[in-house]
Amino acid sequence: MNIFQRIVKPFGALRKTTVLGSLWAIIVIFPGNISRIEPFAQTNPTAVRKADVIIYGGTCAAVIAAVQVKKMGKTVLIVSPDKHLGGLSSGGLGFTDTGNKEVIGGLSREFYQRLYTHYQKEESWKWQKKAEYGNKGQGTPAIDGTNRTMWIFEPHAAEQVFEDFVKEYNLTVYRDEWLDRSAKGITKKSGGIASFKTLSGNVYQGKMFIDATYEGDLMALAGVKYHVGREANSVYGEKWNGVQAGVFQHGHYFKANVSPYLIEGDPKSGLLPEVSAEPIAENGTGDRKIQAYCFRMCLSNHPDNRIPFPKPEGYDPARYELYVRVFKTGWRETYDKFDPIPNRKTDTNNHGPFSTDYIGKNYDYPEASYERRKEIIKDHELYQKGLMYFLQNDPRVPADVQDKMKQWGLPKDEFTDNGHWPHQLYIREARRMIGEFVMKESDALAQTKVPNPIGMGSYALDAHNAQRYVKSDGFVQNEGDIGVHPKSAYSIAYGSILPKESECNNLLVPVCVSSSHIAFGSIRMEPVFMILGQSAATAAVMAIEGKTSPQKLPYEKLREVLLKDKQRLEL
Repeated sequence: MNIFQRIVKPFGALRKTTVLGSLWAIIVIFPGNISRIEPFAQTNPTAVRKADVIIYGGTCAAVIAAVQVKKMGKTVLIVSPDKHLGGLSSGGLGFTDTGNKEVIGGLSREFYQRLYTHYQKEESWKWQKKAEYGNKGQGTPAIDGTNRTMWIFEPHAAEQVFEDFVKEYNLTVYRDEWLDRSAKGITKKSGGIASFKTLSGNVYQGKMFIDATYEGDLMALAGVKYHVGREANSVYGEKWNGVQAGVFQHGHYFKANVSPYLIEGDPKSGLLPEVSAEPIAENGTGDRKIQAYCFRMCLSNHPDNRIPFPKPEGYDPARYELYVRVFKTGWRETYDKFDPIPNRKTDTNNHGPFSTDYIGKNYDYPEASYERRKEIIKDHELYQKGLMYFLQNDPRVPADVQDKMKQWGLPKDEFTDNGHWPHQLYIREARRMIGEFVMKESDALAQTKVPNPIGMGSYALDAHNAQRYVKSDGFVQNEGDIGVHPKSAYSIAYGSILPKESECNNLLVPVCVSSSHIAFGSIRMEPVFMILGQSAATAAVMAIEGKTSPQKLPYEKLREVLLKDKQRLEL
């Protein structure tokens, strides 16, 4: 029995996380109450773990990067704060945002090919027949027999593909391992990372490091410069960055006049919940605001596989009054983003002026402490669960909407260890590195020829709302929702995953890439993260073999290997 067990035994229960991870936390259980003591960092190393390449993160990019390192004959460790691998790709985003699918190559394409193989099996269709599913996808059929790819899928199917990669390539994954973000959490030597430490006390030593997290915590700890929020248009000569009041490129705005006040039309009565009192800034100005997050809910309408939405803790129907007023205008688009995935399920995304996006409640998330991030994630969960309960139960919801909503619930066979709720909040954007090359609006609109391409993107410059405010006429409106389509697919520069060499000479960043806010709106798609993860791993291995930094790696040699591995670099 260790010291922490001896301390807590008289009071309640001690929980230890999974063996792969060994992060200790003390949970003291009193009747009717649970008090959590924040995780602590051990001062002495529990273990020193070494590999050629250390990958921090549990996202799709992390797994794909590790596979590539192994394929190239080097040792690799995945150090994942998450227990479940795949990030959003296995966390509810099953209706894949892809744009031009022809530019998705390498291991990213293999991921979708493996899903195609899965859905060719009769036993994969438990809740509906394959012929009943239909074949709706984004731009191409969901099930593409010609290219043997499946672009639309259930969360558990995607997670199994990632776990299959782990098993087949004998990847070592340490789960529930959280980076010690204090100054003592990293050791740098000769301009690069020598090692980093996790809160459990374990130390990870490598020759090359990859930060594959949505947040960019290792990148930040390494002293790499980054940006949070929206740049002013003047910074990079852009049009769609910064504040964009009155710009409506999707349907996620108030199409009719809706009062934001507790008593309609009476400013003295105060504002309704979910409306900011902050005045809107001039268009094109920069700020620290972040496009909204939400959970990509997987829902089921099969009677034998659905769970009604329970009333969440602290539920307050008053916070959804804005939605009631939207309904009163005649708006009926509630189900426009209940996108079908196999087995009578959905990938449910935000849609409309008031929906699952929790606007304005994530500004401090990128740089927040772990405890604060947990609070933000929980707040998002309660908001969204409350919204679903409201739609199913509140008498103010129109009968036609409520009757349809009662057909849906959480699926019994998804996220079974998390109350059937997604394990990953959709971190659409957090930190963005300021690296060797910054991808800008013109690059993501295919108006330029970027240097040294390592992959491609093609999705619209897609940013969700960043704030909900009161206009000068006294009505409520959303701001920040942008959807500008490039004229064609575009290349992504190698320099966008590289820190400046003077800041760190052995780190690659394939998720929090070096780009402006609005360019990131297109780059931030899960297939692209896998593409960049593979390219980052390739560069890391080649830099080790060439005894050089990734920044000094000859691009033509990198290009040759990327093309051999079926990456698609340019049109």
